[in-house]
Amino acid sequence: MKPFRFKEFTIHQDQCAMKVGTDGVLLGAWASLDKQPESILDIGTGTGLIALQLAQRSYAETIDAIELDDAAYEQCVANFEASPWADRLFCYHAGFDEFVDEMDHKYDLIVSNPPFYAEDVASGNPFRDKARQSNSLPFDELVQGVSKFLTEDGIFAVIIPFKEEKSFVGLAEHVGMFPNRITRVKGNPDTDFKRSLMEFSFHQNEPIIDTLIIEEGRHQYTKEYVELTQAFYLKM
Repeated sequence: MKPFRFKEFTIHQDQCAMKVGTDGVLLGAWASLDKQPESILDIGTGTGLIALQLAQRSYAETIDAIELDDAAYEQCVANFEASPWADRLFCYHAGFDEFVDEMDHKYDLIVSNPPFYAEDVASGNPFRDKARQSNSLPFDELVQGVSKFLTEDGIFAVIIPFKEEKSFVGLAEHVGMFPNRITRVKGNPDTDFKRSLMEFSFHQNEPIIDTLIIEEGRHQYTKEYVELTQAFYLKM
């Protein structure tokens, strides 16, 4: 499998069950850096894509990532080491539950593109299936862990299925985190919403809610999508 080349870094992904996809690129581009985070955590990093996007976009001194799968972890480390920001990127080989038990570091920005196919899926590739099923990182376990690691004024950004948005807000509020910003994503103007990009913090206020449409027609990307992702995609 060919590497996925972005403008400032390359992702090798032949060892990863979950390949580079729109969800990850969206989250890495959308997550707010307005507060200039000094420390960032990417939970379930896979290829390391989102952590690398945030390294490109920010001056954060510490960008940590967590990956449980052996092969994905090794590939993530290689992608980090080959990037221009190798000195700021570090990947832990652990499950999130282990990380929660053993670490007490706090982060200004936490991001996650979590596995979220709650229904049983069988693609024929057991590693891909495990990476996609939410039972390998249940949403409640994710928000509880995040609430432990987030600084008082920190931000948690996540991408989930649109249909899970309401229940995810409930889980977050249960641990004292509230939605500040939500962008609902659809592939084209005629389809239903597919994903929700969500930003949470410990501060409760009326969330800013908007919509992102990816394409007007086949390979005709919207101005908003181009503006969001053009710092990364070679052909944007």
